Amino acid sequence: MKHCITPLALAAALSLLASAALADCTAVYKAKQDNPLRLEHSSLTVAGPCTVAAAEDKVKAQLAARGWTLLKVLSVSEN
Repeated sequence: MKHCITPLALAAALSLLASAALADCTAVYKAKQDNPLRLEHSSLTVAGPCTVAAAEDKVKAQLAARGWTLLKVLSVSEN
């Protein structure tokens, strides 16, 4: 019986780790637009690892598509 439980527990742990690594995150950021100067402090939902470094490129790309320049990702949190 012990031999059946070990692979099941391992599979469950691996699936939890994989889903956590792919979870959506909320990134809080500061951004700006020029002419006239406009500042924004808001948040975006991004996919991938919940780290500032991982979210930075995704937030920058989403903001650039709307004509904004990312100043800083302040924090990230899992949804």
